[in-house]
Amino acid sequence: MADQRQQFHLHGQQHQQPQQRTKQVVKAATAVTAGGSLLVLSALTLAGTVIILTLATPPLVLCSPVLVPAAITICLILTGFVASGGFGVAAVTVFSWMYRYLTGKHPPGADQLDQARRKLASTARDMKDRAELFGQQHITGSQQSS
Repeated sequence: MADQRQQFHLHGQQHQQPQQRTKQVVKAATAVTAGGSLLVLSALTLAGTVIILTLATPPLVLCSPVLVPAAITICLILTGFVASGGFGVAAVTVFSWMYRYLTGKHPPGADQLDQARRKLASTARDMKDRAELFGQQHITGSQQSS
């Protein structure tokens, strides 16, 4: 019985080795095919880029005194519009949040704002008390030295 199991086990290993080798060959063939295809595609893209650049360079050089300032101007105008739109959206968002906070609708972050306000008021009160104490000590100290 043990001999049969051992023979079956050895036979199973021998049967698995060709399957593993076949899988490895298929994986390698797939990798080579995919890699080769991507390499060819990369080479075609590079060649197309070089050809287009070669054809486009003379007109760009001839028109560059006009195109470069125009491109810079267009970029600045677009940047201005995008920044203006972004600042507008931010302002509307802030005004909306402030309106909800002031009308008592409790927008997100209101608790943190209230906590910061209380902490700032507490610190200001402490500084006021210290200043009064320092002023009293300074006045009593100058009266004693006179």
